[in-house]
Amino acid sequence: MEQSATLDVETLKITQEQFILASRSLHLQRPGCGATYPVGLYGWRKRCLYFFLLLLLVTMIVNLALTVWIIKVMNFSVDGMGKLQLNQDGIHLEGVSEFLLPLYVNEIQSRRDSLLVLRSEKNVTLNARNAGGQLTGQLTVGPEAVEAQCHRLEVRSTDGGRLLFTADEEEVIMTTEKFTITGSEGAVFGRSVETPLIQAKASEDLKLESPTRTLTMEAPRGVEVSTDKGSLKVSGRKDLQLESTEGEILLDANTIQLGSLPLGTYTPSPGQASQKQAVYEVCVCPSGKIYLSPAEISSTCQAMSNICLWS
Repeated sequence: MEQSATLDVETLKITQEQFILASRSLHLQRPGCGATYPVGLYGWRKRCLYFFLLLLLVTMIVNLALTVWIIKVMNFSVDGMGKLQLNQDGIHLEGVSEFLLPLYVNEIQSRRDSLLVLRSEKNVTLNARNAGGQLTGQLTVGPEAVEAQCHRLEVRSTDGGRLLFTADEEEVIMTTEKFTITGSEGAVFGRSVETPLIQAKASEDLKLESPTRTLTMEAPRGVEVSTDKGSLKVSGRKDLQLESTEGEILLDANTIQLGSLPLGTYTPSPGQASQKQAVYEVCVCPSGKIYLSPAEISSTCQAMSNICLWS
């Protein structure tokens, strides 16, 4: 019995030692067993990844090519884009430009050797506003008219110092030395005109006419109507009146002719019947009417005074 118990104990010890040795051998071989599992993308996943990477690369190349093409076509540079250049003074634009929306600028200036042209299919409108955004001035160039809306309109000389024309709600002033009207019908004024001189061109006539009303010329120091080379004609359909309230009427000329004066009737003496009357004397009625009377040795105005009764 004792011998069998000893064998069992020894067998148990051998089994424990084998178990420990087997456990240690298994524990040492575990890292080698982990390398047998595959890690990564294989099959269709790998092909899809490569396809998306290739597509991304192609997209980047196309975007880069389009960017280079746009820069080349639009002529981008450090100063600006094409004919549009940006500098410290503002924007410098060459050629024809089209603005679809309103343009807000402080100043528009053309080159020294070219013109500034503003074109529009309907009209061109220039607006000026104050700090509060209210409209203070407007200039509209349309197909039918040019309209200016402002408090005061001024036209100055090329140097900007001399005022040539100004207009406001009360009056219109022209300060030029000469105002020329070249229309075939002349100029029509609905009301009075104040000017120091009215003069026609050297080769044309000057005509002052009021078709349906009265033509009046007034001046505090006098009205002078003169012609240097031609004749002066004053005509009227009815009466022509020369009146001086405090002074006199002076007719100063080498020859003064009064045409179409009424002729008084005179019966000559029998000895003078065959003689043709060639000389007349001028007679004046108390009313101021002038008539002619045949000249004799003595005055015949008294004999012809019956014509004064007709006036």
